[in-house]
Amino acid sequence: MKPRASFLILPRALRKGLRQMEPLWRHQLIHGSALVALLVLVSACATPIGVVHLSTQQMHRGLTANVLSTAEPSDWSTQVLQRLNLFGRFDQDAEATLAELHKAIQQQVSEDRLQDRLFALSELSFFHAEHSGRREHYLASAVYAYAFLFPEKGTPPDPLDPRHRLAADLYNQGLTKGLMMSEEEEVVLKDETILLPFGELRLVVNPSHFSWGGYRFMRFIPVGEFGVRGLRNRYRQAGIGAPLAAGLEPDESGPAAAEAARKRIPPRIKVPVTAFLRLTAPRRAVVDAKLIGKLELYPADEASSVRLGDRDVPLELEPTATMAYQLEGAPVWDFEIAGFRFADPRAIFGDGLIMVHPYRPGRIPIVLVHGTASSPARWAEMINELAHDPVLRGRFQFWLFMYNTGQPILYSAYIMRHALHDIVTELDPTGKDPALRRMVIIGHSQGGLLAKLMAISSDTRFWDAVSSMPFDQMEMPPETRQLLREGMFFEPAPTVERVVFIATPHRGSYQATGYVLNLIRRIVHLPGMLVAQFQALLQAPAFAQLHMSQLPTSVENMSPNHHFIRTLAAISIDSRITAHSIIAVLGEGPLSSRTDGVVSYDSAHIEGVASELVVRSAHSTQSHPETIEEVRRILRQHIEMR
Repeated sequence: MKPRASFLILPRALRKGLRQMEPLWRHQLIHGSALVALLVLVSACATPIGVVHLSTQQMHRGLTANVLSTAEPSDWSTQVLQRLNLFGRFDQDAEATLAELHKAIQQQVSEDRLQDRLFALSELSFFHAEHSGRREHYLASAVYAYAFLFPEKGTPPDPLDPRHRLAADLYNQGLTKGLMMSEEEEVVLKDETILLPFGELRLVVNPSHFSWGGYRFMRFIPVGEFGVRGLRNRYRQAGIGAPLAAGLEPDESGPAAAEAARKRIPPRIKVPVTAFLRLTAPRRAVVDAKLIGKLELYPADEASSVRLGDRDVPLELEPTATMAYQLEGAPVWDFEIAGFRFADPRAIFGDGLIMVHPYRPGRIPIVLVHGTASSPARWAEMINELAHDPVLRGRFQFWLFMYNTGQPILYSAYIMRHALHDIVTELDPTGKDPALRRMVIIGHSQGGLLAKLMAISSDTRFWDAVSSMPFDQMEMPPETRQLLREGMFFEPAPTVERVVFIATPHRGSYQATGYVLNLIRRIVHLPGMLVAQFQALLQAPAFAQLHMSQLPTSVENMSPNHHFIRTLAAISIDSRITAHSIIAVLGEGPLSSRTDGVVSYDSAHIEGVASELVVRSAHSTQSHPETIEEVRRILRQHIEMR
């Protein structure tokens, strides 16, 4: 049990002064000489009633101090104790005082007096819960706050009343801590009956609220008190409810339509949800000491408010904290180097296309494609910003493409092209959702090359660059022929309408040469199936001019003199697709002499784009504020086009 301060019976200003003086006067009192000195110090030069000039900050702290900000009850609550002659008793026996104060709300009093007492009960119950650690007092605080905020009759508190927001915070934290299992620091949402200090609360859970995209929510972690690191801005919505990060487990009983989402949403993802305890006729139920509360659960991607009576009340949302919690120690960080060397994410994620949320009809997909030795986690900053843009919110849905960044780039593009086709077929087989055919692909570095490969017509160019013999005349196994046909002869992806290149080496990277290239050849392991299919084929006379004994890695593909990058650079983007470039450079001076440390401006610059923005940044510019603002501008333009 935490010790409670014994200064509650003194005015706040005096309590603060005494605390600062405590080491001195405690020593003097021990020697029996300080009592008179202390009284003189406090009262000399001051009349019994008067004023003291405060700074702006002192004045504001005095007006807003409360149990959540200073760990002491606010003046609003202490005033109620004073009026009921309970002020001195609370410090001596909090539970008896709370019981006496509860009796006071059963009296016939005016609406404003009832509001005062309900608020005081909420704050003082929370204060006592903090020191006693007893969950029933946290829940009592939440119940009193709900009755204060949402009366079944009468007028709710004015939104400008400072207690309005504080009561919502007391409800949110009281609910969170009251439902938390202290030994596990998890919030448990289940049917149960809890004895409160003044009666009982029966909790009833709605099972349908636990289904989400082919999964069921499980293991709820409170995120409201987490600090966030690594992200520039923390986005939260002030409202009502307990903000939580929910884990997932497969829900085989869900609808068949959820199957597509279930196989593309990573099971380790954490979903921002809000738990809300709904009470019927709360003031009457508090007086009767029997409450039935319905526990409701709202995913942030489905709801931002809850209906109470005739009004919509915002939900407390913590999406940024949930994202940061999900990425804390996540295995996806390990993939960055492992995925470059040898890992094949398709063993885990199928075709590599990952959905952040279940499919929402009418929302345009933004497909984010990471670069070499990177991972989808590197898009966190951009997603955090774009997902909370008031214009873009509800208009887009984020998808991520994850791939082995060491394998040949044409092969990665082949996988991605199939993934985009398959997901649209799965989600919208009858073609009723035009938003799915307005995709925006945003690619960083090598990911930008994949984005371009979704936006061009290859004709025979890639084949002609590697073979002197027409494709149809080559002898090869049927499965190899099929792979080559789809990987080297293709048209623009019909679902893609716009592409954004970020720090993309359209003419190769100057670092993909010499020592670096030789090192890469030794450490990168290509997919075994791919190597097996092409090893014998590379020995055919038609490929003699390549002088190649093994398949190239992606880094070899990005060498400025490699036939792949030269061929790709010479192909124009299809006229149906709009393209944009964001180019990073370091330092000042002429752009043609600048690089971002990996890619030069001359390599990243291409003709025929709708816009080009140069950002003074290093190569990993996808998290730079100017880059994100340019993507925001492009996406806003995209939704205005139709």
